[in-house]
Amino acid sequence: MILSEKHQMMRKFFREFAETEFTTELLDELEATGEFNWEIFHKIAAAGLTGTKIPVKYGGQGGDALAYTLMMEELARRSAVLAIYANTSNSLGGGPLMFCGTEEQKQKYLVPVAKGEKIIVFGLTEPGAGSDAGGTLTTAEQDGDYWVLNGRKTFISGAPFADWCVIYAKTDPTQKGSKGISMFIVDMHLPGVSTGKPESKMGIKGYPTSDVILENVRVHKSDLLGPLHKGFTTAMKTLNGGRLGTGAQALGIAQHCLEEATQYAKDRKQFGKPIAKFQGVSFQIADMAIEIEAARQLLYHTAVAMDNNDPETGKLCAMAKYYASEMCNRVAYKAVQIHGGYGYISDYPVERLYRDARITSIFEGTSQVMQIVVSGAVLGK
Repeated sequence: MILSEKHQMMRKFFREFAETEFTTELLDELEATGEFNWEIFHKIAAAGLTGTKIPVKYGGQGGDALAYTLMMEELARRSAVLAIYANTSNSLGGGPLMFCGTEEQKQKYLVPVAKGEKIIVFGLTEPGAGSDAGGTLTTAEQDGDYWVLNGRKTFISGAPFADWCVIYAKTDPTQKGSKGISMFIVDMHLPGVSTGKPESKMGIKGYPTSDVILENVRVHKSDLLGPLHKGFTTAMKTLNGGRLGTGAQALGIAQHCLEEATQYAKDRKQFGKPIAKFQGVSFQIADMAIEIEAARQLLYHTAVAMDNNDPETGKLCAMAKYYASEMCNRVAYKAVQIHGGYGYISDYPVERLYRDARITSIFEGTSQVMQIVVSGAVLGK
């Protein structure tokens, strides 16, 4: 796909920002501490990246899905974790508000989120309801002008420092599965809201993840988001955008892996010549480059389909997420293999890239769930 001049300029801006601001020292600090870095977040927000996909009317840049894809690819090419700093507001956090928030809710919540003044996260997954989100056990019972929420969400990225969380809760227990679920904008400082200890993760360090516990939390009816009992539909629409973003994140990680492996293969000498001269290495690099380009084209095509409200968008997002994330893991494996023993040492970037790659085939829906979505669309289930 040939990008328009406008999108080429966007890609250039995203790349230059990441290469300038995402310093090696910062990446090492994130890896060592695992803590959220507010300084770089404010720089990301000041550059407008927290509002890339949010309409101008609500404080964002009004970019399309392709602009969002380019942003995620280029930021993740430098840092998978810092790409998430710009992602949440444009995707899972801000997505439900963009889809079905009232004008009052958008002004109250979406505007400060777009500007990076507040952080909103997505609370769908539960200990027993991950891939099967229809198994939600968190409940919301109406009490006058309030809803009383009880339950526990798990693996909520950004929960320890978020201002708000979009919580999915069962509001009609008589309906089975994914029916009867509603969305609520929950202030993380309300009485009864708490977070668990941040998880110790394999990768994506520097963006804390934890449980969100809700104990008799009273949420005003004005913070019911979207139609009552219809929240699951919005969750699926939101996840389409999240899957596109995850695919782009995987693409960026893979591109970085290729660049590191290529340079190492040129520099590293064995048997009197660079290892890039050996077919066993050069063919691996060829395979990496081919798969990366195939994923890129699928992702860009999917973004354009989303921008044009193509009815195939849901299937394409699942395809793109599945292919890009699986490709990313294959490419990261080869990058470490080409580095040999050095690839296993944290002094070399591919060690971190290998760990960061692994989550891409898990979050926003596992590869197996993507296969369910695609097969269902193809077979007409």
